[in-house]
Amino acid sequence: MKVGVVMGSTSDWNVVKAAVDTLEQFGVEHETKVLSAHRTPAELEAWVKSLRERGFAAVIAAAGGAAHLAGVVAAFTTLPVIGVPVKGASFEGMDSLLSMVQMPSGIPVAVVAVNGAKNAALLSIEIMAVTDKDLEKKMDAFRKEQAAKVLASKLD
Repeated sequence: MKVGVVMGSTSDWNVVKAAVDTLEQFGVEHETKVLSAHRTPAELEAWVKSLRERGFAAVIAAAGGAAHLAGVVAAFTTLPVIGVPVKGASFEGMDSLLSMVQMPSGIPVAVVAVNGAKNAALLSIEIMAVTDKDLEKKMDAFRKEQAAKVLASKLD
């Protein structure tokens, strides 16, 4: 199983890189694209519609501003779509967040925090771990490692 990662512009890469790094840490195959909901809608539609037949299990869509990318991706597939609102120059990313979480009933988009690309990757891994025992074990080990770090924390 693979994860599709799409961003609306190359300027989103500094946020999206955290998702790609996390997918690679877990050994998850991915394909990363720059496609715009507004400037390249035909190319976006063709890419999204090809994902299921090519073995993809989820899509991470990152965008700033009006942030229609995740919603448009969700309109073209029944794969789980995880939106990453990207903090832009105005509104501290709230415009992107609200654009993503206000999807109409019937076309869901899961949404993580503003600039929360790492969590988007982790959520996609958790989705795949429902049927992939290897990913389930890796996620369990990751969670245990996180807990150990917290428990080992000391205040000076």
